[in-house]
Amino acid sequence: MDTPIAQDTIAAIASALGPGAIAIVRVSGPQALPLADAVFRGSGRPPSQRPGHSVCSGMVCAAHGEPLDEVLVLIFRAPRSYTCEDVVEFHCHGGGQSARRVLRRALAAGARAAEPGEFTLRAFLNGRLDLTQAEAVQDLIQARSERAADAALQQLRGGLRQAVAAIHEEGLTALTPIEAALDFPDDEMPTPILAPIGPALERAAAALGRLLETATEGRLLRAGVRLVLAGPANAGKSSLFNALLGTERAITSPQPGTTRDTIEAAWPLHGIPITLVDTAGLRAAACAIESDGIGRTRAELGQADLQLLVLDGAGPLDDDARATLAAPAPAGRLIVLNKSDLPPALDRAALPPGIPVIAVSALTGQGLADLRHRLVEMLDADLLSDPAPHAVIAERHRLLLACAQEELSAARTLFDPAAESGWVLVAGHIRAALEALGELSGRHYQAELLDRIFSGFCIGK
Repeated sequence: MDTPIAQDTIAAIASALGPGAIAIVRVSGPQALPLADAVFRGSGRPPSQRPGHSVCSGMVCAAHGEPLDEVLVLIFRAPRSYTCEDVVEFHCHGGGQSARRVLRRALAAGARAAEPGEFTLRAFLNGRLDLTQAEAVQDLIQARSERAADAALQQLRGGLRQAVAAIHEEGLTALTPIEAALDFPDDEMPTPILAPIGPALERAAAALGRLLETATEGRLLRAGVRLVLAGPANAGKSSLFNALLGTERAITSPQPGTTRDTIEAAWPLHGIPITLVDTAGLRAAACAIESDGIGRTRAELGQADLQLLVLDGAGPLDDDARATLAAPAPAGRLIVLNKSDLPPALDRAALPPGIPVIAVSALTGQGLADLRHRLVEMLDADLLSDPAPHAVIAERHRLLLACAQEELSAARTLFDPAAESGWVLVAGHIRAALEALGELSGRHYQAELLDRIFSGFCIGK
C-alpha cells in the first residue's frame, strides 16, 4: 500500500467469518457517516446527525430499499475512534453471509475495500499509535498464551513506547550540549555546558541494555518454544508425548521404530506457548523410510529450543542411547528416564554430568508433575525474572536497539570534554542512535517498512 494513504473511505469485515452471534463491518474515512445515511434505515435521526459513541438500530437496505439485514450502528466521530477518523460499525447477524451482504452494500455506496492492516495503519499515520503499539495489535491477535497476551497488551498500552522515548530523551540530553558547544568560540564556551553528556549517555546505555535483555523472552512468547522429544527407539517417546498432551495424539506400539515422521502439537505450559514434537527413534535404520525419519529427527534437534532425551529407565544404556547422549546439543537438554513403573535397570552414573534427570512413567503418570515443573524452571531461566506483565521486544526492535547501543557505545568511547576535535564524531554517533530509535517507534519510516509490518495483519484490523 502507498503511504501516506489517500483520504478515502475504507470498509471491511472486522470479525472472524463463520458461525457466530454477531459479525462486524467497519467503515472508516471522511465519508463514513454519509455512507451510513445512504445504506441505513431506522427510526429517529440518521447516523450523521447523531453524536459520537452512540448506537442506533434498524436495517441495512439495498439501493432499491430491500432490507439486507437487521443491524446495530455504532458511531465514532473523529478523532475519538480507532483510526482517529469518522468510523461507523455495522453489527449484523453472524455466520458470514450477512456480513458479506452489508460489506457489498457499503462498497456499492462508495467505500473502498480495506487492505490488510489498513485500519491500524491509519491509526498509526494519524498519531493514535506509534509503530510499536501498532505491532502490538498483531501480537495480541496472534498471542498463543496468556503470558504472550499480557506482554502484547503492555506494549499496546505504551510500555515499549515509553521506554524508547525515555532513551531518546537521554540521547537528546547528551546531544544538545555538544551541538551548543560547537557553536561557541573556544574562549567563550561555558565550562559546565558539557557536564550532562556523560551521565546521559550512561543512563541511555543502561536502559538500552535492559530492553535488549527482553529479546529472548519476546522470541519465546511470540514464536513459542520448540520442545523436541528424542532418543532411542522404543524408549516411550510417543507414549510420553501423549501423556503430556493428555490425548492419544501419536500411535504407540511395543514394536521399535513405530514413529517414522515428526508429529507436532501445541502445548501451553505456564503461560508459555510450546510446540511439542515427537520424533523417530535414533538407531541404525532398518529401511530407507526409517532412515529418512531419523534424518528428520536430527534436523528437529538442530532447531529445538529445548530437548527431552527420553531413555528406557528399565533397560541398560545401549549403544543407541550412548550415541544420542554423545551428540552435540545446541539447545538445553533434559534427560527423561521413562518406565519408572518398572524396576530400574539403567545406571545413572553412566549419564553425562550436568544434565538434569527426571524419572517418569508415561503409562501411570508418575513423575509427570515433576517433569512439568522442571520444564517451567528451565524455560523461565530464559525469560525475565520479573513476574509482572511487561512489554518485550521483537526481532525488529532488537536489531534497531542493538544499532543504537553500538552508536552510543562509540559516542561514549570518543567523548572527551577536553578534545573538541572529536565532538563532531560524537554528535554523529548520537544522531545515528536517535535515528535508529526513531525508526523503531515510527518517528522515521519508509513506505517499505510499513508495507512489511501491516501486510501481515488481517483485513478489518
